[in-house]
Amino acid sequence: MDRKNDSLRLMDGAGYKKIIIACDSYKGCLSSREVNEAIALGVKEWNEDDASPEIITLEMSDGGEGMLDAFLSAMKGERVRIHAHDALMRWIEAEYGIVDDTAIIEIAQTAGLALIEPEQRNPMKATSWGVGEMIMNAYRRGVRHFIVGLGGSATSDCGIGMLKAMGDDWKKIRRECSFVLASDVTNPLCGENGAAHVFASQKGADAKMVQMLDDRARKFAEVSAKHFGYDRSMVSGAGAAGGLGYAFLQYFNAEARPGAELLLDEIGFDALIQNADLVITGEGHSDKQTLMGKLPQRILEHGANQKIWLVSGGVSDRQVMLDAGFEEVIQITPDSMPLEKAMKPSVARNNIIKAIRRQFAL
Repeated sequence: MDRKNDSLRLMDGAGYKKIIIACDSYKGCLSSREVNEAIALGVKEWNEDDASPEIITLEMSDGGEGMLDAFLSAMKGERVRIHAHDALMRWIEAEYGIVDDTAIIEIAQTAGLALIEPEQRNPMKATSWGVGEMIMNAYRRGVRHFIVGLGGSATSDCGIGMLKAMGDDWKKIRRECSFVLASDVTNPLCGENGAAHVFASQKGADAKMVQMLDDRARKFAEVSAKHFGYDRSMVSGAGAAGGLGYAFLQYFNAEARPGAELLLDEIGFDALIQNADLVITGEGHSDKQTLMGKLPQRILEHGANQKIWLVSGGVSDRQVMLDAGFEEVIQITPDSMPLEKAMKPSVARNNIIKAIRRQFAL
């Protein structure tokens, strides 16, 4: 990360010397890196002066898709590629990261919903087996600490598939390894706010299947509680990733942390933004839920003394965002543009560049 250019003079009018860009992905459209790069290009195209500001881009994730790239970018680790199974037990190539003695596991690499064709999605059949394969591969390499991103799953199997993939080795892993879960989901495993009732319909479940999945999760939790003598099915985050959160909490004594907070801590975000003139963050769509612990809200909290812009594909409740503390709230998609067109990567990229140029020109 280049911080040498301390001699940058103030730009005419704007006065920005250092801009931090830290956006989440626009899911299904652009990665965090691609969003950041488009914003940076918009800044550069607006200002062609030799004294353009220092721009630092930070890949971001809340624990879902893109989490592996974000953490490896921040922590400078090794990328490991393996053969594993997706949620329908089809062979795929998957990746995880190793940083010193810690593995970075993005469960969407194997159990991801995006890997399954819409007509094939069925959480009654989908399995987390591939997550177990990634963990076992890292364990056999000598890794004993894990950061696990729980997001974007196709499964609702409570981590049973993962445990089966480990065989009897799960007992050694329980004794020898530590797990930190990166997730913003706070739902319990079972009940009306549990994994099945809240998330399974997004994965292809109908109403009957939702009830069957919830019953299955409740039964698994009862059996597990008898085995261990404690029950973590109602712990915050147990319902993450179709109950994978529960499996890690119950079987491996995992610690759950908000994914965005975990990453911001790892990259030393507070120190990075201390002398920044502007911080730009964003996500695919911003609304009231943004202020319920999503990445932009976390960045807003950390940058309480900084100017922070929110740049998102779509924006609802704009005034709520402004009242929360964002200096500017920018929707990059024109209101007249159909969503199907706006979701095309090339279109979204151009929309970002245009919106940033327009905002700086005000």
